[in-house]
Amino acid sequence: MKKVYPDAKAALAGLLKDGMMIMAGGFGLCGIPETLIEAIRDSGVKNLTIVSNNAGVDGIGLGLLLETRQVKKMISSYVGENKTFAQQFLANELEIEFNPQGTLAERIRAGGAGIPAFFTRTGAGTDIAKGKEERSFDGERYIMERGLVADLSIVHAWQGDTEGNLVYRKTARNFNPMMATAARVTVAQVEHLVRPGDIDPDHIVTPGIFVQRLIACPPGYEKRIEQRTLRKREPAAAGAGSETPAA
Repeated sequence: MKKVYPDAKAALAGLLKDGMMIMAGGFGLCGIPETLIEAIRDSGVKNLTIVSNNAGVDGIGLGLLLETRQVKKMISSYVGENKTFAQQFLANELEIEFNPQGTLAERIRAGGAGIPAFFTRTGAGTDIAKGKEERSFDGERYIMERGLVADLSIVHAWQGDTEGNLVYRKTARNFNPMMATAARVTVAQVEHLVRPGDIDPDHIVTPGIFVQRLIACPPGYEKRIEQRTLRKREPAAAGAGSETPAA
């Protein structure tokens, strides 16, 4: 089965439809499958339910799909960096299903593991619990949360081979591995595409059995920084570095 496609448009061909649920990896702008998101925007598909930790920022990442009003509903845990998101929500143009971040992660993991539901203490006794089954375990209140399974997952990996085995780098790992397991079809974009056998098996995070299609990131692919924070440089001490000590 050939998994490598020439570009994002080709990789998503035949997979997109109005009203579908899509999981999109990433945290802020770290590890987002931006090339695939752009292809979804260009396709014109609409009324999407997007499962993502957040909605990106204005004009970048999932913010692109909000600008074109292709998103009907977001299932997320944080959306504070996107003004377009806030405007559409306050105007009742966008549905939101808020989840505590750990609950969202576990709902995705459960979906990938074939677990239809689980109980958690997080949110018990709050608005999060409204309309959900509640049970008591060891004297504590728990609420039931459903696992999530999407029609499509789009993920970003640092390295992948042509069989779909994926390796993630540092914090870009975030939601990508669990989302790769929790959809009927997973499409990955990878920074470094290599041959089978070039990845140490012990380093593989997502086995290729979970990935149906993949693309190499285009040349010059930019990994964006959501908020650049720099420490002020301390002034050098008087005379520091002005002399070379004698041997």
